[in-house]
This record gives sequence, structure tokens and C-alpha cells, in this order.
Amino acid sequence: MIVGPDDGERLPRGERFHRVLAELPELEVVDLRFGPGFVVEPHVHEDHADSFYVLEGECEFTYGERVVHGGPGTWVSVPPGTRHGFRNAGAGELRVLNVHAPRTGFVAELREA
Repeated sequence: MIVGPDDGERLPRGERFHRVLAELPELEVVDLRFGPGFVVEPHVHEDHADSFYVLEGECEFTYGERVVHGGPGTWVSVPPGTRHGFRNAGAGELRVLNVHAPRTGFVAELREA
């Protein structure tokens, strides 16, 4: 699978969009973009690992009971059964590469939102 810089399925989100890079049985990969103040409340996935690579902006991750700040180049990988969440901790856009392994329907949920 090869996805160029302007390829992938774009899922509009107001003035932003998410870009689906891969949707295979083994994994889902999405370039996610969030505005200032955006929050994903802590939650748990029992059926897959949820990983994040910060491409742009500042992110605050909840990982178990820890809270970790990360800028571009930060990688967070959350194993199944681990409480996690994140928020845009900066004044600008937050862009993260999000990997779900294996595929669990996250992209389908994004399409329906």
C-alpha cells in the first residue's frame, strides 16, 4: 500500500479534515487534526493497541494514571486494557498519526460522525 502526500480518503471536520492512510484487517492509520481545546476523554480499548505519533502541535496524553506532554516527534503506544486519552495542549492545530492494530472499525466510526 502506498499513499502519497495528497492521497488518502479525506473525512471533513468543519474547517479541518482527517485523512485515512490505511484500512487493513491488521491495522487502521489516520492522520488526525484537532483545533485548540479538543479533548478525547480517557477510555479503554480491550481489543487493540492505540498508538499516536505527534506530527504538529502540542499534545497532553493520559496514559494509565500518568499525564505526559508531547510535541512533534513524540510516540505513545497504548496496549489493550490501558486507560488513555489526550487533548490539544497548544493554541494551534494538533496533528497526530493514529494507528489502531488490529482494525476494529475506528475508520468506519469516523465516517459516520
